[in-house]
Amino acid sequence: MSNLIDTKLDNFKLRFAEEKDVPLILEFIKGLAEYEKMLDKVTATEEILRESLFDRKAAEVIIGEYDGTPVSFALFFHNFSTFLGKPGIYLEDLYVKPEMRGKGIGKTMLSFLAKLAVERKCGRLEWWCLDWNEPSIQFYKKMGAIPMEEWTVYRVCDDALINLANKY
Repeated sequence: MSNLIDTKLDNFKLRFAEEKDVPLILEFIKGLAEYEKMLDKVTATEEILRESLFDRKAAEVIIGEYDGTPVSFALFFHNFSTFLGKPGIYLEDLYVKPEMRGKGIGKTMLSFLAKLAVERKCGRLEWWCLDWNEPSIQFYKKMGAIPMEEWTVYRVCDDALINLANKY
C-alpha cells in the first residue's frame, strides 16, 4: 500500500484509516472496551462510525500494522486551548492487541501522534486514562506525560444532554 508510513520499529508501519477499515476500527474499539471492562457501554456501529469518521470527519484514525497485519489503532481529534491560542490533539483511544504488547507499538504510535501535533502546530497532545489502569499510567509517565490531578472531567450525556439542550 502506498499510504504506509515507516517507523523505527522493525516490521511495524502506520497508516491513516480509510472507509473500508470501519469494521476493523469497531473491532479495535470493542477490544479496548473489553479490556476496560466496559464492553456493555459500546453503542457504536459500523454505520455510526462511517458517518462520524468519514462523512463528518469528526475524528481521525491511524492503524498500526505488524508484518502487514493490523494490530493497533489510535483515534484522535483536534481540540483547542484558549490559553495557548492553539489547537491540540486529543487522543480518545489507543489500543494494541494483547499479544502484541511490550514490543514498542504503543510508544511508536504515541510518538507518531506527537510528531503529527508538532507538524500541525498544536500546543498539546493529551488523553484520559482510567485511574485503575496502573500499567498504562506508568507507561505514560515514562513517555513524559504528566497527570492533570487538579482537574475533574465532567460529562453530560443521554437524557441529561437532552434536558440541558432543552433549557436553551
